[in-house]
Amino acid sequence: MNLLQLSWKNLLHKPLTTFLSVLLFALGVGLISLLFLLDKQLQDNFEKNLAGIDLVIGAKGSPLQMILSSMYHIDAPTGNVSLKEVRPFLNPKHPLIEQAIPLSMGDSYRGYRIVGTTQDMLGLYEAEIAEGKVWERNFEVTIGGGIAQKEGLKIGDSFQSSHGFLDDEDLAHDDAEAFKVVGILKPTGTVIDQLILTTPQSFWLVHDHDHSQATEPAESEEAHDDDHNHNHGEEAHDHGHDGHHHHDHHSHDATHEIPKPLLEEDETKDITSVLVKFKGRNFQALNMQRSINENTDMQAATPAIEINRLFSLMDTGERALRILAIVIIIVSALSIFISLFSSLKDREYELALMRVMGSNRSRLFVLIILEGLLLAILGYILGIFLSHAGMELFANAMQESYRYTFSGMEFLRKEAWLLLGALGIGFLAAILPAIQASRTDISETLSK
Repeated sequence: MNLLQLSWKNLLHKPLTTFLSVLLFALGVGLISLLFLLDKQLQDNFEKNLAGIDLVIGAKGSPLQMILSSMYHIDAPTGNVSLKEVRPFLNPKHPLIEQAIPLSMGDSYRGYRIVGTTQDMLGLYEAEIAEGKVWERNFEVTIGGGIAQKEGLKIGDSFQSSHGFLDDEDLAHDDAEAFKVVGILKPTGTVIDQLILTTPQSFWLVHDHDHSQATEPAESEEAHDDDHNHNHGEEAHDHGHDGHHHHDHHSHDATHEIPKPLLEEDETKDITSVLVKFKGRNFQALNMQRSINENTDMQAATPAIEINRLFSLMDTGERALRILAIVIIIVSALSIFISLFSSLKDREYELALMRVMGSNRSRLFVLIILEGLLLAILGYILGIFLSHAGMELFANAMQESYRYTFSGMEFLRKEAWLLLGALGIGFLAAILPAIQASRTDISETLSK
């Protein structure tokens, strides 16, 4: 029997002690590994969705909230701004702005956000059509690949929007026009996979319809009935058969027309925010944020700055968890040390017999070191399993809540370094018991 097999047999001899040592070690390793995975995937998601945007303009409020809602779609908007206020920034001849993309938000379908915007939105995320076409008319939608896969929506399907971002049937716009799927995007791994894109005018039509339904006076219905009874002759008959259908057809055409550019729309209409890309980073462009914040009723925020601020806020909690993981690993190292050291007294006779049968001091030293390393390896394997399984559970929860893609199946290079660290801790925990074992006195032990 070689030393590795013998070390394994020794560990199995005390299964409960071995299990507790391995479990403690696994908790420390698993927590550190989970932090690595979360940090890496959060940064990847945030960086991918920056999309080269230099500035976001919207309603006054929390700048971080505005960035999260307008770019990452994981928070509520800070409010709306009028077209009159943002019209200068939407001007294609603006000397500082290369691209300005309007966003209208506030409605959803089964928790997926409906975003009223222009087709320039696709270029931000390098999104391409997988099936169908890009939305052009009001109430046409192009959906992200993630939605099509999750909800089974196909070209030609229709659905009603709901007010807000919750999946609540009570908030559905039942009396408003239905949205029709005309296109499906290829998956990009960005937030656009989880969005439903349409025209900004579609939002206005939905909410104008709700408003007109809510404010229509009851007496107008009575007046309509009286008028209908008064004209119950041939004209009324014609109206019932021809005029009604003509009215619906006309309304349908008006609703589903290709909308005008926003610069030509009624300036009292509202949108949620504007995503801005600069032509260059000169002094005037960099000063635009401060100018908007100080001289208008709107606010502007720089995505990179706000996301760095968010990570700095998260770093405090992450640092605390990392310290906790290190403490757990230190405790587990002490557990391995105590386990191996206490077992030496029970194994004195066994070690002395090994010396009698020809094993030298170095062989006994290596035997105990191997036991420490085996405990560390087992703890590492269990810890990595726990971290990736936990990440997969976390990914499902994040997918349901925020529609972001996380995975427990991603393995990092840092985890290989974590293995080396685990082996180092196992070696250090076993070195004193190994030295003690190598100093076993044959004659004294056998004489007892």
